Amino acid sequence: MDQDTPRTPAGSPHHPDAAPLDDRPLDDGPRDDGPAKFRRLLREQRVWDTQLPDFDPATAPADPVVLFHTWFAEAVAAGQTEPHTMGLATADASGRPDVRTVMLHDADEHGWHFATHTGSRKGSQLAERPEAALHFYWPAQARQIRVRGRVTAAPHAEALADLHARSTGALAAALVGRQSEVLGSQDELKQASEAAWQHAQSHPTAEVATWTLYVLSPDELEFFQGDARRRHIRLTYSRTAEGSWQRGLLWP
Repeated sequence: MDQDTPRTPAGSPHHPDAAPLDDRPLDDGPRDDGPAKFRRLLREQRVWDTQLPDFDPATAPADPVVLFHTWFAEAVAAGQTEPHTMGLATADASGRPDVRTVMLHDADEHGWHFATHTGSRKGSQLAERPEAALHFYWPAQARQIRVRGRVTAAPHAEALADLHARSTGALAAALVGRQSEVLGSQDELKQASEAAWQHAQSHPTAEVATWTLYVLSPDELEFFQGDARRRHIRLTYSRTAEGSWQRGLLWP
């Protein structure tokens, strides 16, 4: 190099030893910058870092409830935490979507069961648009299940029987009520909760007029089995006009 030729700094992208542009790490700014730290953490995460189960869709049962029961039992055996929780998606009268995590109460020939107050946000949305979707994610086995269909309310006697079969805490929470209403203070909630606990303990079959058991009767389901080589299996069940189930596969 000629003495009069300016030297290219070692850190410059134009330096002869610099890595190609596409191979260099992204410059996220200072290491302690909040957004940059978040992006680094996000990109460092991995999924399904475990031995995944085999699943042959050709051997799947004709009834999706049977497969759900099998997968649920296998999720429990695999140590999946809270496999009985699920995402519940609803929409309001204008079509704006909403989603939250709720607890599954049952899954049988009638559908997938969950409960809430009729005056809650999800209860109000189901009154306006009685259709919903459920989503289960069990990462211990790289499995997902999606359920879509129409929602109906079970008889109130069934809702109370379901509630009274649960814990004292569940009954106390139902007795507090007022779900999704504006809360003035934590003290207000504490007082209402303490009174509800006392009532639930002394009246284990207490009436809760607004407590409702909902049943989602599916017309479409998908069972997803993840694959380490990204050859995921997506098995669908679609209800026919005759009421039977038609199975199919989707590209991942």
